[in-house]
Amino acid sequence: MANFLLLLLLLLLFSLWLPALPSPAATAASGRIPALIVFGDSTVDAGNNNGIKTVLKSDFRPYGRDFPGGKPTGRFCNGRLATDFIAEALGLGATVPAYLDPARSIRDFATAVCFASAGTGLDNATSDVLNVIPFWKELRYFRQYRRRLRQYLGAAAALRTIREALYIVSIGTNDFLENYFLLVTGRFKEFSVGEFEDFLVGIAGEFLTAIYRLGARKVMFTGLSPIGCLPLERTANLLRGGGCVEEYNAVAREFNGKIDAMVAELRAALPEFRLSVNGVYDLLLDMIENPSRYGFENVNEGCCGTGRFEMSYLCNDLNPHTCEDANKYVFWDAFHPTQKVNYLIAQHLFNATLVEFLK
Repeated sequence: MANFLLLLLLLLLFSLWLPALPSPAATAASGRIPALIVFGDSTVDAGNNNGIKTVLKSDFRPYGRDFPGGKPTGRFCNGRLATDFIAEALGLGATVPAYLDPARSIRDFATAVCFASAGTGLDNATSDVLNVIPFWKELRYFRQYRRRLRQYLGAAAALRTIREALYIVSIGTNDFLENYFLLVTGRFKEFSVGEFEDFLVGIAGEFLTAIYRLGARKVMFTGLSPIGCLPLERTANLLRGGGCVEEYNAVAREFNGKIDAMVAELRAALPEFRLSVNGVYDLLLDMIENPSRYGFENVNEGCCGTGRFEMSYLCNDLNPHTCEDANKYVFWDAFHPTQKVNYLIAQHLFNATLVEFLK
């Protein structure tokens, strides 16, 4: 009885900071979103990096400590990602499986699949930095997925799934913070910041056009967050007080504006392309500037370790400084948000954009 009461209490506390998304039954009843298909980087990687030779992994605790069953899955978070919550709200399962998970099959991927790779970017040079899956290869996996889906569902049903699926693309941060501003690839010698933004926007446009030609019709591109406010960037900015790096935030805003313009052009040029950009910049900045509004207590450091520089293998179970309650933090490690933030992002995206795809 005591254990049962404790479980009820935990569920009650959990519900206090997780206002309900639309019910899976209600959204699934529309029948308009048969699958969720995800491309991008660590913001949405569900574990594809687990099986490749890279140092950028998170398939060990304390990553995943708040995931169902306390399992580290390769998600760069203490729990679930925004895409997991969106899939659940659409009635497509509680999580989005990683395409390279050897324990999964096309049966699992028929309703939700993730091709993302932590550390990747629009620029091929970005993926080379930490030897992760390049963005072009995510497109190749998608082509393979289409063939497998036809074999599994039949041509007509597979075509309907591809055309009616919701596609989420979340990428770009690493191109700036792991590539251009880190000065490791030489891109800063080839391009001014504005030229590099244009270069990346061009790649994004080519990718979106490619998946359109492969059948995608409902696509959301999330844009960049206030990347200058990540704990890792604050730590690098300690000599100037440890605040957000406004130079980086300004680049994020400018890049997002150029993505908006490119998306508008594609919508006008490609028939039936329901393409949207619904950035998370303003939402995350509001969390950082008004943390008490969301129940947060710490926006400067991540929960894991000291929260100033730890991520991947530096964020491990041997670190004695990891916080007890990640719900009080905006960031889980020095680069990635907590499960609570991912839920709030999912709620924002659902209410602001995704609900339009259900009509």
